Amino acid sequence: QVQLVESGGGLVQAGGSLRLSCAASGRTFSSYFMSWFRQAPGKEREFVASINKSGSNTYYADSVKGRFAISRDNAKNTMYLQMNSLKPDDTAVYYCASRFTNWNSRRSDEYDYWGQGTQVTVSS
Repeated sequence: QVQLVESGGGLVQAGGSLRLSCAASGRTFSSYFMSWFRQAPGKEREFVASINKSGSNTYYADSVKGRFAISRDNAKNTMYLQMNSLKPDDTAVYYCASRFTNWNSRRSDEYDYWGQGTQVTVSS
């Protein structure tokens, strides 16, 4: 079992920055491939970014490439999402997710564990 807890969401003006965190429980954090997804009202959950078990490889949706940066600290059992140059279209609930298979996936149904989500609201 893996428990994931997101934090760091909030209200920010367009052009601002936020840093999200995802804290994982247990001794096996480094055994999981991790991703961030987001979901806005009326829309499907969409892939944002992912990172492999060691942190050596990262992947980004085209919509956030160059603005967001994913990282992980396995010693702290924590994953991060640094979000810069935020836009109103970034407004969504952001979720962290994990999967045992160490291969990137953009599909939400291929992830095994999910956090509760944290709200990010970007004002105009």
